[in-house]
Amino acid sequence: MTDENGGLRWGVVGTGGIAHSFLEGLRATPSATVTAVGSRTRERADEFADVWDVPERHGSYEALAQSPNVDAVYVATPHPWHHPNTLTCLNAGKHVLVEKPMAMNALQVSEMVAAARANDRFLMEAMWTRYLPVSRLVRELVDDGAIGEVCWLSAEFGSNVPYDPDHRIFNAALGGGALLDLGVYPLAFASSYLGELTVVGATRQLSPDRMVDTHTTVLVRGGSGATGSLSCSSRTTLPNRAVLAGSKGRLEIPNFWAATTAVLHRDGREPEEFHRPFRANGYEYEAEEVARCVAAGERESPDMTWAESLSLARLTDQIRDVGGLVYSPANVKAVPLG
Repeated sequence: MTDENGGLRWGVVGTGGIAHSFLEGLRATPSATVTAVGSRTRERADEFADVWDVPERHGSYEALAQSPNVDAVYVATPHPWHHPNTLTCLNAGKHVLVEKPMAMNALQVSEMVAAARANDRFLMEAMWTRYLPVSRLVRELVDDGAIGEVCWLSAEFGSNVPYDPDHRIFNAALGGGALLDLGVYPLAFASSYLGELTVVGATRQLSPDRMVDTHTTVLVRGGSGATGSLSCSSRTTLPNRAVLAGSKGRLEIPNFWAATTAVLHRDGREPEEFHRPFRANGYEYEAEEVARCVAAGERESPDMTWAESLSLARLTDQIRDVGGLVYSPANVKAVPLG
C-alpha cells in the first residue's frame, strides 16, 4: 500500500484553501505522492487536480475512499464534514489525517477513534504546529529544564475578518466561531505543556446575529497547578504569540501557530534567539509524521494522540456550551447564544 519508492500515496478530500496549502507542503516531501482528489462535484475535483497535476479525480468523497491507489487521506473539508468524511475513509481501509478541529464535538471524535481502532488504521488530528522545527526545539528546551518548571503560559490567535454572516467563520451551519476555528491552537499549546486541562473560567463576545463567538478568552489550570490564559478572535488582530514562563526563565514564540522563531530568556542572562525556517510552508512536517507512524505500524502519533484530541474536543464542548450553543452529532444546528 505504498508507491514504488515506498512512500505514501495521498488522496485529498476537499478542494479549499487548506487543501492547497497541504499539497504545497507535500511537495517538499520526496517520498510522498498525491494520486487522487475528491470533491462534491467532478468539476471541482478537476479544477483542483489540474493545478496540482493529480491523476485521479472523483466527484464524491466516497469514490475517493474506494480508490485502490490511495493509502492515506487528508480530510480538508469544513468542520461539520470531518466526522462523516473520516469515517468513510477509515471504513474503506485508509489512514487519515483530518484537519483541526478533529470534529464538531467530543462524541464525534470518540466515534472516529473507535473506527480507527476497529479498522486498524492510522488517525491524527492535523495539528501541524506540533511538528514544526521551532516547536520541536521549544519542547527540547523545556524538557531540558531551560526555563525550569513551567508555572504559567499564555497564547492568543486572532485576525480581523470583516463580518459577513455567510463567511465560514461566522456561519454556524459551517461550524463557525472563533473558538473552533482559531481557539484550537491556543488550547492545543496549553495542553502540550500543562497536560490535562481544567477550565477555570471563560468569557466571550458574540457575532451581531448572536450565533457564534467572535472573541473567546479562557483561563485554564493544568494537573500540576500551572495556569494559562488563552484567547482567540475573528474580529481583532491579536499579538499572536505564546509565552511559556517557568521558575528559571521564559520562552517567547512569535506567531506560535506557524512559528519559525523562539526567544529564550534565562534569568540573569542575555536573551537567546533561535530561528528554524520551513523547508516549504510547514505542512510538510505533519505529512512526514504520518508517513513515519504508518511505516512503523503505529496507529496514532505520540505527539498528537487520540486521547489528547478527545480531551481538546471535550474542552471546546465545555467552553462553547456555557453560552448555549450546541452542535448536534448528526446535523449542525445552532441556536442564538446567551
